[in-house]
Amino acid sequence: MKIQLVHKFEDIINIENLLEAWKEFLKGKKQRKDVQEFSMRLMDNIFSLHNDLINHTYKHGGYQAFKINDPKPRNIHKAGVRDRLLHHAIYRILYPFFDKTFIVDSYSCRLKKGTHKVVNRFREFVWKVSKNNTKTCWVLKCDIRKFFANIDHKILVKILKEYIPDENIIWLLEGVVDSFPSEKGMSIGLPLGNLTSQLFVNIYMNKFDQFAKHKLKDKRYIRYADDFVFFSDDKKRLEQQIEPIRQFLRRGLKLELHPDKIFIKTLASGVDFLGLVNFPDYRILRTKTRRRMFKNIKNKYNNWQDGLILEESFGQSLQSYSGMLKHCNGYDIVKEINKKYL
Repeated sequence: MKIQLVHKFEDIINIENLLEAWKEFLKGKKQRKDVQEFSMRLMDNIFSLHNDLINHTYKHGGYQAFKINDPKPRNIHKAGVRDRLLHHAIYRILYPFFDKTFIVDSYSCRLKKGTHKVVNRFREFVWKVSKNNTKTCWVLKCDIRKFFANIDHKILVKILKEYIPDENIIWLLEGVVDSFPSEKGMSIGLPLGNLTSQLFVNIYMNKFDQFAKHKLKDKRYIRYADDFVFFSDDKKRLEQQIEPIRQFLRRGLKLELHPDKIFIKTLASGVDFLGLVNFPDYRILRTKTRRRMFKNIKNKYNNWQDGLILEESFGQSLQSYSGMLKHCNGYDIVKEINKKYL
């Protein structure tokens, strides 16, 4: 029997949790007009939200749509301040519980995880499989097609019910899940802009993580969002795993592998994962990642020179990129950045 969430509906919607959620939501957003307007009548707005939730008259609002390039074009949907405050209140209660149910090697949108940890774990598995580069290490890399856009609402709610006995919490979560305007009237898809979406997709994909670890019995498996890799010294074994993976995703989660992004390669030939090309003894930035990084730095530099951003902001960007480059063979790139912009 699965462990059950012991928190109740009241733990999410009480005034104290809503105020704490507001503090977390507010970080980095104080200058935004919609946030300032909500702040002017903060307690009235919070009590109003609280009462609507108690009386089950709360209805999630609509979304503002816009596009970003990160690096490929993505559609972002942003909810109103009131709804995003509630997302934070939900997240504060649910994340600590669900995080304990996830496998160690799921890395996306989790505290004390992230890309630096995952690339180091990648290297650790390579060493184990290759027995310190004395054997060939094969890597199966897969990607899910239109991941967020194809999350099935009914399946997600069914999974949530396995862990959450409180019917009022389920009512609330169904309202958030179904608030997103699905294409063609179908109950599929989660908005990239919601904090809750980050948690929901990990809960959804935890089904696959458990399948990979316990059914496929693959100890050397890593997932970051919709990208995942398997490691083996046996190429045929990896080839045989592709169809069971495809069938589980299709039948259990209504997701499809991206047909153009299934690869089995040796590490010696270079395996591209999360913007880094990994080799047995080193890793380098992917060419597209390097090009995008220099473009972003140049734009930041020009904005600083034009007085559009503070020098501190430009400096923080450089520190961020320098930190990333420490995790690959990026010494020459750091020298080039310093030469051009310092």
